[in-house]
Amino acid sequence: MAKVVAVTGNEAVANALRQVNPDVCAVYPITPQTEMMQRFSSFVSDGQVKTELILVESEHSAMSSCVGASAAGGRVITATSSQGLALMWEILFIASGTRLPIVMPVVNRALSAPLNIHGDHSDAMGARDTGWIQLWSENGQEAYDNTIQAFRIAEHMDIRLPAMICMDGFIISHSIERLEYLDDQDVQAFVGKFKQLNPLLDIEHPVSYGPLILPDYYMEYRRAQAEVATKVAQVVLDVADDFAQLSGRKYGLFETYRLDDAEIGLVILNSAAGTSKDVVDEFRDRGIKAGLFKPRLYRPFPYEETGEALKHLKALCVLDRADCFGGSFGPVFVDIATSLYPYRERPILINKIYGLGGRDYLPGHAELVLNELVDVAQTGTVRNYKEYIGVRE
Repeated sequence: MAKVVAVTGNEAVANALRQVNPDVCAVYPITPQTEMMQRFSSFVSDGQVKTELILVESEHSAMSSCVGASAAGGRVITATSSQGLALMWEILFIASGTRLPIVMPVVNRALSAPLNIHGDHSDAMGARDTGWIQLWSENGQEAYDNTIQAFRIAEHMDIRLPAMICMDGFIISHSIERLEYLDDQDVQAFVGKFKQLNPLLDIEHPVSYGPLILPDYYMEYRRAQAEVATKVAQVVLDVADDFAQLSGRKYGLFETYRLDDAEIGLVILNSAAGTSKDVVDEFRDRGIKAGLFKPRLYRPFPYEETGEALKHLKALCVLDRADCFGGSFGPVFVDIATSLYPYRERPILINKIYGLGGRDYLPGHAELVLNELVDVAQTGTVRNYKEYIGVRE
């Protein structure tokens, strides 16, 4: 039976981690993630979980500890933000390359310099090609639900890859909203007992992790890792089906909102999707066929499914809360463009960079973009393929 609560996103995810009751948590504080691990450490101190909490001297050490604990055969978690995720970068590849199903909430925050503690997607976008599964969350409920599902996905015996659960710093992490918690017993039954795979501590069956591989086999190893990634999408869907039966909340690889008969559309991640949905409704009330596409599984990116969902549109704007300096377009735009490239008939694409460093994304911004898309769809003319919105002149 669900329990209705009013909590922050950080508190919701910390509670999901408590319900899963992992074996090991390596933790280092960083705003705006700190509250999450502070709350989880209280669960450890109060004996509500059996988790071994490891206090480390940096995020690099946190991920290194997670790699060791996971390789040893434990269910392992950590959490981070911004510079902390950047400091982990070296070890992120080791976690995925050694197929260790570590689960890590990432409270998205801008990267320095200049120093900024507010939310944008620069951190997780910088880590998008490290081999980790990425699930993105529009609100606290989705962050809570994605965290629970992430364990089943990452620990699936055909997958065994680490997973990030991404949520917007402050907008989700520190905002209080209405959520529904599942019963502890239901979460534990859904996630199941952790199954070890080639644990280092099984001395009867010794294994080696991270050996030196020279050119004669390194490429085959990477190709095998890429093959594993192709199996993730179906596992995500299967886990989502089971979760829907448990919770009544349905998830997919992405969410489409009034998109089936749309002529123009927005692609946008996380909390800004909620703001955009309201504006889509306003345009629909005016007789304009607008829609929205919100990615959920961002890595591995479901290119074929995404292309099929978007190919019928006349004009489409991809909004990025991160930039690719010197790369012409934002990271999400590049993936959406790639998904649509095989189709002879496809929408005209434009890119908007918004909300960097926590700059507010307002309904007026969505309205501005949709009005531009109306003009693009009618005339076929694009004024700017890439543009920053919400910037002071």
